Amino acid sequence: MDPKNRTVLAAVMDEQSLATLEAVPNDRLHAFIADAVTLCQPASVKVCCDSADDRAYVRRQAVANAEEQALAIDGHTVHFDGFTSNRDHDQGRDKGATKYLLHEGVSLGPDVGATERSAGLAEVRGFLAGAMAGKEMYVRFFCLGPTGSVFAIPCVQCTDSAYVAHSEDLLYRGGYEDLKRRGTDGAFFRFLHSAGRLGDRGASAEVANRRIYIDVDEDLVYSVNTQYGGNTIGLKKLALRLAIRKADREGWLAEHMFVMGVRGPAGRVTYFTGAFPSACGKTSTAMLPGELIVGDDIAYLRAVDGQARAVNVESGIFGIIRDVNPDDDPVIYRLLTTPGEVIFSNVLIADDRPYWLGMGEAIPDAGTNYAGPWHKGMTDSDGAEITPSHKNARYTVEIERLENADPNLHTPEGVLLRGVVYGGRDSDTWVPVKQAFDWAHGIITMGASLESETTAATLGAEGVRTFNLMSNLDFLAIGHGKYIRNNLDFAAKLDAAPAVFAVNYFLKEGGNPAGAYLNGMQDKHVWIKWAERRVHGDVDVIEGPTGLLPRHEDLAPLFKELLGKAYTEADYVKQFTIRVPENLAKLDRIEAVYRGVDDTPEIVFERLAAQRTRLEALRAAKGDYVSPLDL
Repeated sequence: MDPKNRTVLAAVMDEQSLATLEAVPNDRLHAFIADAVTLCQPASVKVCCDSADDRAYVRRQAVANAEEQALAIDGHTVHFDGFTSNRDHDQGRDKGATKYLLHEGVSLGPDVGATERSAGLAEVRGFLAGAMAGKEMYVRFFCLGPTGSVFAIPCVQCTDSAYVAHSEDLLYRGGYEDLKRRGTDGAFFRFLHSAGRLGDRGASAEVANRRIYIDVDEDLVYSVNTQYGGNTIGLKKLALRLAIRKADREGWLAEHMFVMGVRGPAGRVTYFTGAFPSACGKTSTAMLPGELIVGDDIAYLRAVDGQARAVNVESGIFGIIRDVNPDDDPVIYRLLTTPGEVIFSNVLIADDRPYWLGMGEAIPDAGTNYAGPWHKGMTDSDGAEITPSHKNARYTVEIERLENADPNLHTPEGVLLRGVVYGGRDSDTWVPVKQAFDWAHGIITMGASLESETTAATLGAEGVRTFNLMSNLDFLAIGHGKYIRNNLDFAAKLDAAPAVFAVNYFLKEGGNPAGAYLNGMQDKHVWIKWAERRVHGDVDVIEGPTGLLPRHEDLAPLFKELLGKAYTEADYVKQFTIRVPENLAKLDRIEAVYRGVDDTPEIVFERLAAQRTRLEALRAAKGDYVSPLDL
């Protein structure tokens, strides 16, 4: 180790931590941690390896620091993020405060938040200066993807939040040994986080000065004055941004996708990935009863020997807890109500028990929640209701503890990918499930045309229809057109491209946003099972103007088998009617988006135009709303 760095580190580390760090022969690592110490001025530094003892130490510190509180069930704790009012809180990803640090004149597109690099560095490092005074810094080593794999990316996180470090222990594979094996030149992603000044409840107290800045030149993320996982758990969406750039350079894909195995006839298992914006059914799809979960959030895709292979970047779930109940999500509900390590965040606590919205039982009229002592009817300073559990309340668990965890979760070569699914909240346009004509049609008219009605998972108004390119728009670190081109080109590396599907669990009666849902909460299981049958050619289709549609005679047996209910032809027609005006309006919106993107591949406009021609021809022949039986 460079003597200058050793002097800085020895002043704040005990012998064990210093020896743990010196055992990794990487000068860039030592310099990064020495800089973090000099900047943030922690009272002490704990360097953790992959050991169970170090994990237990962090878990104990999270409770000792009052960032978490122990609950009645063994292993369960609760964390509360900062809250002043429904307008001023730390309960979701802050898109406005999350920016790329870019050199003057460099742009990643109109929807990508950025700031000039030198000014942004000065600002965020100014907030981090002295931010850890009187606190302990935790140095953590993790690995994105299975260790010892071509997919693996080592990561180092420096944080003063034991809650953040504890969360990462549940969410990621240990990476200390992996980085040590890589020797002197091993590259890695870096994350520096401070919760800043803490309030009485152990939560960040200066969220108005929240900053999450991404230095793409250095593969380094700065985060300060926040504790919410999406802003602070560096390996999650922050690392996804860095991985997208790395994938762009190296010719693979980093995607905001689940990975799951769907069981088919005769014991076969077919693997799918799926991209859904937050609170649109991604985790509940990955957790379908009887199927196998590899991951619920982020996937890396590579072409290996002509095959599409996928891994879960993570090994845990940071999931939205709202509406998790014994009927709709029985597997995760059982895990959340039995002993074992679980971190709840921003739920209601009464009698040392967690309660959340939509859990399937009565919620107490009083308790403690993200706002402090709470009672039914409580409002904030603006007179807005304070719900017992926040709409974006979360749980954090390890996937291996799930009864349906896939045995290939940690397989270094990943799983063979046969299908890709795109879905969002859409009250009036897309049918519940359809298959693309081919890879390019799916990427362009489904993935690159994805829209969704906003939820509480991000700060801002709810219920607004927003464009969300492959559910990755918030995390893109390259231009939109380049990203689409990378996805299109991926198929050229494969002997056979995966089938592409679109789903919509949120279609409503008459397309009215306030109307009744046409899908049941559990119907998603049928749509995914049908997609599995289609991958293998077990069922036929009806060709529609926007894709290939299922037949009623193939869906009805699946409804009976999976859900024990009849599926009438009238239900089928209502759900799968082609809504021509709404689909044309969608094409108008999507084309307008891409007319404003300089590097949009011409094939995007060609495929959108072809879809428009098919829809207009159908309207001319059969009207605005066409039953699938009339196609």
